[in-house]
Amino acid sequence: MHKAATAVVTVLLLPPTGAAAATRSLDGGGNNARHPEWGQAGTQYLRVAAPNYADGVSAMVAGPPARRVSNRIFNDVGQNLFSERGLSQWTWAWGQFMDHDFGLRNEAPAENAPIAFDAHDQLEDFSDDLGVIDFARTPAAPGTGVRSPRQQLNTQSSFIDASNVYGVSGPRLDWLRDGAKLMLPDGYLPRADARGNAGAAPGMDLFGAQVGDPGRAAEAGDVRANENIALTAVHTLFAREHNRIVSALKAFRALTAEDRFQIARRVVGAELEFITYQEFLPSLDVTLAPYRGYQPTANAGLGDEFATAGYRAHSMIHGEFEPTVSARRYSPDELAAFRAQGVTVEQDGNKVTLVIPLVLAFGNPDLLEAVGLGPILKSLAAEPQYKNDEQIDNSLRSVLFQIPKPGVPDPGVCGSPVIQPDCFTDVSDLGAIDIARGRDHGMPSYNDLRRAYGLAPKSSFAAVTGEATETFPAGLDIDDPHSLEFVDLRDRDGNAVAPGADGAVVGVRRSTLAARLKALYGSVDKLDAFVGIVAERHVPGSELGELQRAIFKRQFEALRDGDRFFYLNDPELATIKRRYGICFRHTLADVIRMNTGAAVQDDVFTASG
Repeated sequence: MHKAATAVVTVLLLPPTGAAAATRSLDGGGNNARHPEWGQAGTQYLRVAAPNYADGVSAMVAGPPARRVSNRIFNDVGQNLFSERGLSQWTWAWGQFMDHDFGLRNEAPAENAPIAFDAHDQLEDFSDDLGVIDFARTPAAPGTGVRSPRQQLNTQSSFIDASNVYGVSGPRLDWLRDGAKLMLPDGYLPRADARGNAGAAPGMDLFGAQVGDPGRAAEAGDVRANENIALTAVHTLFAREHNRIVSALKAFRALTAEDRFQIARRVVGAELEFITYQEFLPSLDVTLAPYRGYQPTANAGLGDEFATAGYRAHSMIHGEFEPTVSARRYSPDELAAFRAQGVTVEQDGNKVTLVIPLVLAFGNPDLLEAVGLGPILKSLAAEPQYKNDEQIDNSLRSVLFQIPKPGVPDPGVCGSPVIQPDCFTDVSDLGAIDIARGRDHGMPSYNDLRRAYGLAPKSSFAAVTGEATETFPAGLDIDDPHSLEFVDLRDRDGNAVAPGADGAVVGVRRSTLAARLKALYGSVDKLDAFVGIVAERHVPGSELGELQRAIFKRQFEALRDGDRFFYLNDPELATIKRRYGICFRHTLADVIRMNTGAAVQDDVFTASG
């Protein structure tokens, strides 16, 4: 049964339990009775600090060219450094999934502000036929940017409410639903053509080769679900989880299809909160103030500084996925098809490992289905993620969402283990875009942002990075490619790692990060907030620097304290467990096992491999 959805729905839990049984609205509106717009989709991001525009209103501040900064600060020269605490790829994958639950800037076209590309830069390895890196500003929120400082809209509900699974509008959810369940043909997300008319399907962002075949895009509650196969896999996992709960409720005949749908939606939302607060944040060593119940004076809206600077941990994203399965799982024809796409197939006895470069994972739900949901989710738990630092893999830093140019004889050489510049004709640099987005949204300088979060400003670049010097060695300068060479690599036990090998968590270059930052910015007071955040030395025992940790703490406390339906404040969850035996207190490992049968370790946020 295909049943229409509405923006605000109410579930009856036999018998009705009054106001406590009210469900979340799809768009987050009405969560706070006195301020129903708090946290609602389509409202402005909040500000912790005053916006920083060149003219005080809207113009982007100047600074060193973003790609120039990227080539000297974010460039990992093909040497990957891994999480010093052994966190798995699930950490970045979950962080991205949550990001897509509570935040999405207005993506409508606005002013073009292309990022300069200097083909003659001594540190430039890539070519760009366009001559610039495409970038467009976020539209100004209505009534801002002319006589008052420019603000931006968050088009998502800011609550952790599984809006990435269900969407924030009735029409999107209506399309995704199949009665009490979500539509999942063969256990995977529906494609845009699943109902016959791809043009009538909810709009989705398209990535890579999908631009030429939009009808085969996977559909989900959030428009970005096709971005990479890990993200698509997590969307699929929680759509399956919804349907698992609905099936478990089938024995209760007095429940209508709408009742079963809304119970499952409530439980899935609570599971996302439970995993985020009980597993994800502790894995990063983010400690929150004790929970004291719902605070109606707490605004759970998303902070612009959090969304634009503090939560952009793109350096964590691994450049490969390596699912390992029984050699019997794939036929010879399937293995040949993987190789033809550029996947490396490694066979070892009764096991086979697929080495999937990230560049093949962009906009590729077909690849997810070919590999299988369980193997992909298990692979995220097996391998460590990259270190949360200033280095960004070239899959993101140079060829984001790009596909190899026509005529490349073997696409397998393009993305693994090191991106080959000759395979691509255009440059799209996520690190440079992060810098530009900060200037677009009027982010304060790094030191001003520290002040806004109650932290003392840093007096030098060496104080930011924790290094001993911000002076270049004799004979080196900011434009010398040798300045980026690694001279010492160490694993978690302090053992030396050979250049180019995996396992290093610490790397020392010929020049310090502080020296390169000083050469680019001159004064620490001019440092872009995003660049300062990723350059900070980590707090001991944490995966985050001092400022990023403070930003996380403030935002996740607000998301918790200002949410009337937070899992520790929602008595209906206990009613659901008592009456129907449905519990939300599942670890991420539990959810993976129940919906895929994959054998994963209990703590999937710590790598098993």
